[in-house]
Amino acid sequence: MRLFHWSLALVVAFQFFSGNVGGNLMRWHMLGGYTILVLVLFRLAWGVGGSTTARFSSFLAGPRAALAFARRLLSRAPAPYAGHNPLGGWMVVALLVALALQAGSGLFANDDIATEGPLAALVSKATSDRLTAVHHWTHKGLLALIALHLGAVLYHWRVKKENLVGAMFTGVKRLPAELAQESAALRFASPWRALALLVVAALLVWLLVSKTFLKL
Repeated sequence: MRLFHWSLALVVAFQFFSGNVGGNLMRWHMLGGYTILVLVLFRLAWGVGGSTTARFSSFLAGPRAALAFARRLLSRAPAPYAGHNPLGGWMVVALLVALALQAGSGLFANDDIATEGPLAALVSKATSDRLTAVHHWTHKGLLALIALHLGAVLYHWRVKKENLVGAMFTGVKRLPAELAQESAALRFASPWRALALLVVAALLVWLLVSKTFLKL
């Protein structure tokens, strides 16, 4: 998951840069969009069949649990979790939805000059224009979510004294003794399974952007 996290962060950063610069970088911008689709599809599959802390079933909490955790954030007392906390879990979902919408709408978008998504010809110009608008507005929403995400990480570091960034680099998260048993029960899926899911995700995106699916 560390490799996924930092790969996605780097590609998203490049997408913001290349989208703002435009020109010859748009070809690479489109390739970056395909890469994001691959990573999002992989993360969705890993959220079902991956390691314990990566599974949606392990960190998606109901509204009551999320609100209870939000109240705990108001104090300086640490609020550690072996995986994602209740609010962090929903942030994962929000980011994945925003990224899927951003990359998906880009497949049909156009810039009225020289660049259009690989599936733009499959819809009317009016529909392509509407999806282009969605692409631009989702860009702003994604920026807001990233800012909120970074702000939460900083808050946990400075106020709650939890170094979440360090754990994302090292893979080791310091937990209190009362969570030791929970941590020991964690199960990590095979990296070969991760590679297989990544290959399947890449194949699905290739079938989509190459429009090979139309010939099947």
